[in-house]
Amino acid sequence: RRGGAALRSTLIEGETGTDTYKNYLIDGAGSKISYWHDVDLAPEGAADGVYNMVTEIPKMGTAKMEIDTKDTSNPIVQDEKKGKLRFYHGPIFWNYGCLPKTWENPNEEHPELKCFGDDDPIDVVEIGSSSLDEGSITPVKALGVLAMIDDGELDWKVIAIAESDPLAAELDDIADVEAKCPGVVSGIREWFRWYKTPDGKPLNAFGFDEECLPKAKAIEVIAETHAAWQGLREGSLDGGKLWTGV
Repeated sequence: RRGGAALRSTLIEGETGTDTYKNYLIDGAGSKISYWHDVDLAPEGAADGVYNMVTEIPKMGTAKMEIDTKDTSNPIVQDEKKGKLRFYHGPIFWNYGCLPKTWENPNEEHPELKCFGDDDPIDVVEIGSSSLDEGSITPVKALGVLAMIDDGELDWKVIAIAESDPLAAELDDIADVEAKCPGVVSGIREWFRWYKTPDGKPLNAFGFDEECLPKAKAIEVIAETHAAWQGLREGSLDGGKLWTGV
């Protein structure tokens, strides 16, 4: 069943560390399917606020891996800038990925922040203790969300923890993270504020007075981006050159 958890695997084509590298999601029949469009947003029967996270960059990674939203079947590839493979200037200290079946619509202006979506699935920063493999699909609890503004585009960062993590039972909202994991939220905010500056780019900004908004807002934002993805797939919203599999 597409979107379910049954019999999925990954297929690597090309060579790691080159522009030929592609990590495809494979279904039980051996066919290439999409990490973006063919994985359910949430596990079947999941509690409210639990979602499937696709890991693009494992904790402590430096290679800027991401789902290729324009290529057929949406493999995970290493991002390029001006013909060169992209690397962070230091490791990212959390698992980083996205939620399938979401889309930050670049043609929709946020009513308060007055900027448009970044044309990608919504990003997730997973704060658990384990490193998650690239291409793995992990049930996570959403805990809060940061409204990052990157080069004038709205780029939400959902903060979450793997349901299987030992700390997950103690964390239900962003206030729990602040109380039990002091420094984590500010660490995430500052990492994303500064990470492009070695390339001569300006600091990234954050809306809502830089506050990490609570779980209820994260759930609301995820629902909005899922609705935008539905519009993209149905054709009621313009996706430009995005590969939607339709």
